[in-house]
Amino acid sequence: QAQLVESGGGLAQAGGSLRLSCVVSGNHFGITVMGWYRQAPGKQRELVATITRGGSIDYQDSVKGRFTLSRDMDNAKATVTLQMRDLKPEDSAVYYCHARWSIIESWGQGTQVTVSS
Repeated sequence: QAQLVESGGGLAQAGGSLRLSCVVSGNHFGITVMGWYRQAPGKQRELVATITRGGSIDYQDSVKGRFTLSRDMDNAKATVTLQMRDLKPEDSAVYYCHARWSIIESWGQGTQVTVSS
C-alpha cells in the first residue's frame, strides 16, 4: 500500500512563495500520473499541476507561469514538488497530493495554504 506524505504549505503574503512536497513510497515506479490538486471552501477540488510517467506536465491556467512542478525518483521513493511563486489570495486552499496507478488512486491528507492580501 503506497503512502503519500505531504509537507510544506502554511501562510504567505500576496506575491510571496511557498513550496509543497509529496513523498510517495510503495510501488512508486508504477505511478502513471502524480501531482497536486486543491480545494477552497465551498468549491470543488481542482487540478493544480500533474506530471505523467513520461514527464509531461499539465498546469491549471490560473497558475501557469507562477507554479512549477518537478519530480524526483529513486529506488525508495518518488517526490513531487510544487514551487509556488507570486501567490495570490485566490490560491488559498487545502492542497492535496495525488497519485494514480492505472485504475487505483491515492490522496494525501492535505496541507493548508493561506495567502493574505
